[in-house]
Amino acid sequence: MSTFEKPQIIVHIQKGLNYTVFDCKWVPCSAKFVTMGNFARGTGVIQVYEIQRGDLKLLREIEKAKPIKCGTFGAASLQQRYLATGDFDGNLHIWNLEAPEMPVYSVKGHKEIINTIDGIGGLGIGEGAPEIVTGSRDGTVKVWDPRQKDDPVANMEPAQGENKRDCWTVAFGNAYNQEERVVCAGYDNGDIKLFDLRNMSLRWETNIKNGVCGLEFDRKDISMNKLVATSLEGKFHVFDMRTQHPTKGFASVTEKAHKSTIWQVRHLPQNRELFLTAGGAGGLHLWKYEYPAHRSKKDSEGVEMGVAGSVSLLQNVTLSTQPISSLDWSPDKRGLCICSSFDQTVRVLIVTKLQTI
Repeated sequence: MSTFEKPQIIVHIQKGLNYTVFDCKWVPCSAKFVTMGNFARGTGVIQVYEIQRGDLKLLREIEKAKPIKCGTFGAASLQQRYLATGDFDGNLHIWNLEAPEMPVYSVKGHKEIINTIDGIGGLGIGEGAPEIVTGSRDGTVKVWDPRQKDDPVANMEPAQGENKRDCWTVAFGNAYNQEERVVCAGYDNGDIKLFDLRNMSLRWETNIKNGVCGLEFDRKDISMNKLVATSLEGKFHVFDMRTQHPTKGFASVTEKAHKSTIWQVRHLPQNRELFLTAGGAGGLHLWKYEYPAHRSKKDSEGVEMGVAGSVSLLQNVTLSTQPISSLDWSPDKRGLCICSSFDQTVRVLIVTKLQTI
């Protein structure tokens, strides 16, 4: 692929903010996005921005008592578009951004900070109930149904006597019908655990030797296909989730991508073979996954096992001297992306030529 044919990652708008940004998310079906974080005085903040004539207009600023670490629209309907957030005090709140004075749902979800959150069953993505999963420093992963007050519908916690590990990332997947659903969780010691919510069981676990910073299925609403896990040491792993071998688990390919931590991975909504990784050195890398000729083969005993594909780097760009803390593709406009970094800046990016890949 020549330089002229390659996709380009272009900074369209960038804006400096007066607080630390931990997460940013597009508001579905709009030219708006939200940023979440904390002021130096220790309070939390949510800001709503709209892209207008090539600039960003601040529509609303909401200050809350506790710093806000993460957010998702994934369990909301397209009509309501409520934002679910996890904060430093272990609270899960759901906000109507049109009337944000009081949360529409609130629960003290964890004993310590909620590091990570994901949603499913809303926005027309995934079958089944609207649910939110939270992962915390307290070592637990909990699944919440906003229609049920106070108690989680599932609670994955360390067994008696087991060390609690800091959960850094969670992701829903396999929500292709009313019954099936999984949660994948990544921990600070390199553990990855796949929980089957239908059977309330641990379906698979592995260890990638370094803290797991990011996890994402290529699509949440299909039978499990691929899972990307990013780590502290600049590596990511792509697991082929179609074939699970009884002892070897899922086949995977590993790529050394960044010189430092890979904080995030996000698949392009309109083409699940393309994904961006965000690095601790302020860089973004755009990757393409290629499937092998055959996705499974028989081992020496005749048992089916998966075959991993390969990844190729399409483009990379350095945006900041500080880590890129969050990243989100627009679900509505192909190639439009936002990211936040610890230089207190939010950037709107345009990635070109994605249709031709």
